[in-house]
Amino acid sequence: MTVRVKPGASRTAVGGSYGPAGEHGYAGEPALVVAVTERAVDGAATAAVLRAVATAFGVRPRQVTLLSGATSRTKVLEVAVVDETAGRERLAALLTP
Repeated sequence: MTVRVKPGASRTAVGGSYGPAGEHGYAGEPALVVAVTERAVDGAATAAVLRAVATAFGVRPRQVTLLSGATSRTKVLEVAVVDETAGRERLAALLTP
């Protein structure tokens, strides 16, 4: 999935979509917005994004892998969920404002 990071936010939050379908997303899906309190310094924001996404999907942080975008606000992640259907439903719920 594609996420759009907002570093330096007042609180950590996962939810909402960024951009129309296909414009910023991976595989024709809009990007999931992830706001984190950490600044984009020395990978702190990226690490916080991985933790926040893991919490949002109910998996362990090691089950969320950064595939691309280490230094970008737009990142592609892989989330290892047990039930793919439930994972897609959770993503759809998070993308809905």
